[in-house]
Amino acid sequence: MTALARVALVGRPNVGKSTLFNRLVRKKLAIVDDSAGTTRDWREAEADLAGLRFLAIDTAGLEDARGDVMEARMRQGTERALAEADVALFVIDAREGVTPTDRYFADVMRKQSTPVILVVNKVEGRATMSGLGEAYALGLGDPVPLSAVHGDGFADLYEALVPYVPVPEEGDEEAREEGPRKINLAIVGRPNAGKSTLLNALVGDERALTGPEPGLTRDSIHVEWTYKDRPIRLVDTAGMRKRARVVDVLEKAAVDETLRAIRLAHVVVLVLDANAILDKQDLTIARLVEEEGRALVLAVNKWDIVDDKNESVQRLKDRIQTSLAQVREIVALPISAKKERGLDKLMDAVLTMHDLWDTRIATGRLNRWLAGMTQSHPPPAVSGRANRARYMTQIKARPPTFALWCSHPEALPDSYVRYLVNGLRDAFKLPGIPIRFLLRKGENPYADKGSDED
Repeated sequence: MTALARVALVGRPNVGKSTLFNRLVRKKLAIVDDSAGTTRDWREAEADLAGLRFLAIDTAGLEDARGDVMEARMRQGTERALAEADVALFVIDAREGVTPTDRYFADVMRKQSTPVILVVNKVEGRATMSGLGEAYALGLGDPVPLSAVHGDGFADLYEALVPYVPVPEEGDEEAREEGPRKINLAIVGRPNAGKSTLLNALVGDERALTGPEPGLTRDSIHVEWTYKDRPIRLVDTAGMRKRARVVDVLEKAAVDETLRAIRLAHVVVLVLDANAILDKQDLTIARLVEEEGRALVLAVNKWDIVDDKNESVQRLKDRIQTSLAQVREIVALPISAKKERGLDKLMDAVLTMHDLWDTRIATGRLNRWLAGMTQSHPPPAVSGRANRARYMTQIKARPPTFALWCSHPEALPDSYVRYLVNGLRDAFKLPGIPIRFLLRKGENPYADKGSDED
């Protein structure tokens, strides 16, 4: 299969790189706002420009900053993305014209080895023509004028990219479908729990911006990765604070992006701070993951700095027992993302939970199990008449979802449903997996369709 070319979008803050990125990938993946510095990490997604397929990389705005300040770390991430790219789109703003910062970074771009295409964004009306004319003085060749907001000028961008982006070879689409199915793994948690540090430790690269400042991550950062031959899409998300404390527009957008990442995930790793295990906000996030039907693994981070580990373990078990009883035997593992300890056990647990989440149980096995359960503990009678559990089947996986046909579903107590769900977990080895259990009225709907296979 032909590897996708990597196209990095670079430029100073607020020139429209994220808007262009969203246009290329045909989704609103990057948060867009008028304030400078909205994008802090670089993120990538597959783009399609009139059949020309490539990996688009949205980067943080280039600023002339040094040292360990956040802007300097953002610039370092952009420079790394640029070094890994096959071609760069250097984006400037036609409305503002060429600025001293544009000139400075144009000089930088000319000296590095990655080919550069100069893109003049926000070309809308005659008032922006002077900015387009100034772009020629940057010495980066003929500029490509376009409007990312309105979708104008993308035919010229296509022509500019063709020399650097190979046309997909015949049979590539079929090759893309072969092999194991990709696991979508979202890393979530409160601010400063160590989510970005965990992502960097897993992939062995400073892929996400980290630092002592809370709320560094805004966009969800997607990284394609492989663990034990299993393809994984890692998603680092913004920290989720209590809703009442979220007042900033950008933070609200970041939280919405995190919620979207949870909904699209297969497995969610909830990163906990070992010094504040499963506080109220952690529990809120865990319940949200369960409600969305995603497989959940708890990663107790910063375990290396915990003084009384036995006391912490007991506190964690107590909190799970009292506050997450709806997901029995949830997996919780101590790790240190900073020192890269416990990561293999964490990822092995992720693979196991994904496979359990994708479990399918044959109808014959389910109904033999159901007969034993109802014989040991029959459903409570309704007005002196038996409430017969007649038939059961699994109607979907991801998460495992079961339907039970009985005489009076409306009268079956919640306690009896919990008895059946807990029995399912024990009999079919489904610890820590969200289970959906639906009640239906009537006889066996498949009674006249032949016997079920095991």
